[in-house]
Amino acid sequence: MIALLGWLRQRLLGLSAQEVTFARRGFRGGEARAQQRLEQIGHTFLHGYHAALVDDSAAVLTRHLTEVEPELVGFAFEGAAMGLTLLDSLSPWRRRRLYAFLDGPGAPYTYLVHVGAGWALALLRRRVERPLAQLDPLLRWLTVDGYGFYQGFFHWPRAVVQHVLPTHLTGYALRAFDQGLGRSLGFVEGADVARIPATIAAFSPARHADLWSGVGLACAYAGIVQRDALAALRDAAGRYRPHLAQGVAFAAKARQRAGNPAPHTELACAVLCGMSADTAAHVTDIALQELLPNGPEPAYEVWRQRIQAHWARQAAVPQKERALS
Repeated sequence: MIALLGWLRQRLLGLSAQEVTFARRGFRGGEARAQQRLEQIGHTFLHGYHAALVDDSAAVLTRHLTEVEPELVGFAFEGAAMGLTLLDSLSPWRRRRLYAFLDGPGAPYTYLVHVGAGWALALLRRRVERPLAQLDPLLRWLTVDGYGFYQGFFHWPRAVVQHVLPTHLTGYALRAFDQGLGRSLGFVEGADVARIPATIAAFSPARHADLWSGVGLACAYAGIVQRDALAALRDAAGRYRPHLAQGVAFAAKARQRAGNPAPHTELACAVLCGMSADTAAHVTDIALQELLPNGPEPAYEVWRQRIQAHWARQAAVPQKERALS
């Protein structure tokens, strides 16, 4: 019975492997190695998504998600979260699969799981207020980040070229949307670090900071940019270097929490943050200390601002003084 149900779900809700290829999406092709890496990430996401559709029981699902190479496991968990959220939204009963996953095997990957839930909300074109109210008070905005990434990935001519925002997102959700949209630029532009800054520059200046933050997270977590390109991206960010570094630190923390470090995350932290991945992750921990519940600004945004302020202070200290400290 479970096998039949899983077959039906996959038949009705499954996505073709072609959907995450550059050819199908029409992305602006970059360097061949980067394109191969980005498509590998997409296929890993689909692996997790389909695994959740086939069998959402914790033990079976976890076994399938951990079949992929360790540094890609987070993307499989992200895909599974999309599948579980979709099943919860479409099922008349058993509507707490996502929350059980977050409390169980998905806990180490909570950042990615929240993001994956946003993919499902974007696919269904759902308002986000009710789902957000049921998620972690701090990390809930990562769900809207996932919403933004989905729009950039599947509807990039509208979201990235025409700069269209969803009409049903308001307030801080629009900023979280841009953080996810920024992450999608690595895919849309084929990890071309000459085109990414130009693409951001075409947006309204009010959106630049959040877009750069998303770029930083994508570079550090996905491993799509090499050392020289990272340095070029750092220089192009200009006044938004603290936002770029904050995104990198989030990626470092996500990997530290899941216990799956990656050499490319270490490299991104060295080039874009000037420190190790563990130290960058620790900056995010320090910024959480005495963080008050949501006030005029969501606690999530206050957390981000504190992290950004760390690198703004670092940038203000002459390099010679930093070396002596």
